Amino acid sequence: MILQPARPHGVIHAASAGALTIAGDLTVNRVGYGAMRITGPGVWGPPKDRAGALAVLRRAVELGVNLIDTADSYGPSVSEELIAEALYPYPGDLVIATKAGWTRSGPNQWLHAGSPRHLREALEGSLRRLRLERIDLFQLHVPDHRVAFEESISALADLREQGKIRHLGLSNVTREHIERARRIVPIASVQNRFNVNDHLESDRIVDLCEREGMAFLPWSPLGAGSLASQERLMRIARAHDASPNQVALAWLLQRSPAIVPIPGTSSVPHLEENLAAARLRLTGEELHTLA
Repeated sequence: MILQPARPHGVIHAASAGALTIAGDLTVNRVGYGAMRITGPGVWGPPKDRAGALAVLRRAVELGVNLIDTADSYGPSVSEELIAEALYPYPGDLVIATKAGWTRSGPNQWLHAGSPRHLREALEGSLRRLRLERIDLFQLHVPDHRVAFEESISALADLREQGKIRHLGLSNVTREHIERARRIVPIASVQNRFNVNDHLESDRIVDLCEREGMAFLPWSPLGAGSLASQERLMRIARAHDASPNQVALAWLLQRSPAIVPIPGTSSVPHLEENLAAARLRLTGEELHTLA
């Protein structure tokens, strides 16, 4: 993992927070985009505003976002299809990270699906929808308690050997899962729930990622919008003429150089607000207040 210099202060661009290189060959700016919210309610079906969803994706890339995180279960399929519609042919530096490990039966309904057969089928579906021959970062979305964890990882390792996956990542895992997976195949990234209000469970995992050269992609970096009204965030935000969400993202960026926040939104103004957090620098006292 190699840190890259940031752009000058004041530029609202994803590179304003610097960049890191994942697994030696994927350099990404340190504010990415999570593409779950461009689907319908309950992460089910198409968005109400399809043109708006496409506009958000295109604007994200215009503003230097070169890591987009999605999953086959978002929609299902809808998020990946919209990414391809909006951005294909892709910019040369764009990293699309997707995931498999859930199936869907309706809005807000998620069923574990970590069998080798399902993971192979899910990968083929993602390749087709994203119009790719290889996924740069393919993540196991969640361990399936009905399937031996090593079976799921070995299936993904085989697909990597076949050249269909460039790098593998894990999501919703413990430190033990990470250690077990790394005995089978190199792990490039970890994606767990992590934000200024909900981080104790994965604090040590962030430190492990930083130490071992893995990226950490925090999902729910803004607490699904619940952080915006918190008094301590609001107080710090006023001192910086910023929004509470920007403070929450700035905290993540300063928590560890291994962290790449992936805030999601279906709104271009909210996208631009999130990206502006890349230039915000919190003081040591403010970081201590938020710890």
